[in-house]
Amino acid sequence: MSKTVRFAAPAAVLAGSLFLAVPAAHAAVAHAAVPQTAAASCSQSYLPLPDPACTPGATNPDVTQDTIGSTICTPGWTKTIRPPVTYTNQLKQQGIADYGYSDTNMSDYEEDHFLPLELGGAPRDPKNLWPEPHSGNQNSYSKDSVENAVKKAVCAGNATLADAQHAMLTNWTNAESVLGIG
Repeated sequence: MSKTVRFAAPAAVLAGSLFLAVPAAHAAVAHAAVPQTAAASCSQSYLPLPDPACTPGATNPDVTQDTIGSTICTPGWTKTIRPPVTYTNQLKQQGIADYGYSDTNMSDYEEDHFLPLELGGAPRDPKNLWPEPHSGNQNSYSKDSVENAVKKAVCAGNATLADAQHAMLTNWTNAESVLGIG
């Protein structure tokens, strides 16, 4: 049986002109998920953030400070790069097992781009995708509102793309205050 594998390996994220070193990454996707009985390889102790060894985030090289006007700041642009559910559901199922979530109902999670597409996150890179819970005080829904506020600040020129990416990858829960926009 083919299985999806997440492994730890050195990684780095290039965020605009900012070079952000991050611990490691999960990766390769095959065709079938590991059975739910597999031991957790990613820690839930970082919630509401992903385990940085499994999901450090990754950037889309097409999005730079110079290209934001034709990419992230263009209405509807993220729809043109968003991967299909057939791709993300495979990763979500594997991620639920990797994170050892006791709730294995896929509808209770969003296969989230840790660095959001609307801030130049890599669309298909497994290092940028993880099963973010809908439950809890700081969850997938509250992160969405932060993403929108930070993107608005970048597009209005109130924050640079590099600073916004760094703030989101460091700790999205305080990104607005770090950037002075919330």
